[in-house]
Amino acid sequence: MIEKIGSNAGKVWSLLDGAGRKEVKELKKASKLTEKDLYAALGWLAREGKVLFEEAEKELFVSLN
Repeated sequence: MIEKIGSNAGKVWSLLDGAGRKEVKELKKASKLTEKDLYAALGWLAREGKVLFEEAEKELFVSLN
């Protein structure tokens, strides 16, 4: 499970690196990850201090730190 989360975190990081800030719904669609897998990957990246979260107009945005 840890390897899968790490791999998904790499996929999410790559998407954010190419696109900058993304809304979580867009990130889920672009990554083709399940909601559970996406949030696990975001948690991994957040723990490493690699992402920033921003809430605007009731939407959650993510960008690289």
